[in-house]
Amino acid sequence: MALPTIETPRYELTLPSQDIKVQFRPFLVKEEKILLVAMESKDNNEIITATKDILKACTFDKLEIDSLPMFDIEFLLLQIRSKSVGEVANFKVICPDDKQTATDVELDLSTVEVQVDDEHNNNVVIDEERKLGLVLNYPSLGITKAGFDVNKENVDTMFNVVASCIDHIYEGDKTYPAKDSTKKELVEFLEGLSQQAFIKIRKFFDTMPQLRHEVEVTNPKTGVKSKVTFKGLQDFFQ
Repeated sequence: MALPTIETPRYELTLPSQDIKVQFRPFLVKEEKILLVAMESKDNNEIITATKDILKACTFDKLEIDSLPMFDIEFLLLQIRSKSVGEVANFKVICPDDKQTATDVELDLSTVEVQVDDEHNNNVVIDEERKLGLVLNYPSLGITKAGFDVNKENVDTMFNVVASCIDHIYEGDKTYPAKDSTKKELVEFLEGLSQQAFIKIRKFFDTMPQLRHEVEVTNPKTGVKSKVTFKGLQDFFQ
């Protein structure tokens, strides 16, 4: 005898990076299990594979997942999770004042949003006199590792990812689209920059939009109140 099937509801959201509405369904039990196991493994390739496969399924294969900025990926996953297990989730955090006492935090996932730094700019001017600069795209799931941090990755990975994010380089009125150059040429261009110029590029990554939420916690031992910031997939899928 065939067992009854369960209809899954559909929801809609707007991607933070662009005015595109996306329909999605909640995780199935097996899908959330796959994602949580991948997160626990801390293996970036496993996390990327699980994230891509689950998002494709939950958005009815209507999105180009590889091309989405990481903050879109994070926001989409969190919204799917909130509709799957409930909008209010419990987390265990370490109190900042003594860095050892654990306490529980209740967080309404529906209130978590992508935060944008006021100083963020994707147009990086390298040389004011020459009007030399570059325009950067956001790292996507297809060109970077989950949880990529331009300050922590090894040098080769850092330059490769930055090169992959270049949309075009310009000098005055002349434009050099990145697609017309090889990866090697783009990396060599980056390696030839001054430290000051490269710091400006790093600022683009440091101030990128990010899924972030701040909560206040009280240390049950000391009574001290502190702020704890949740950011990125690892914090929201612990």
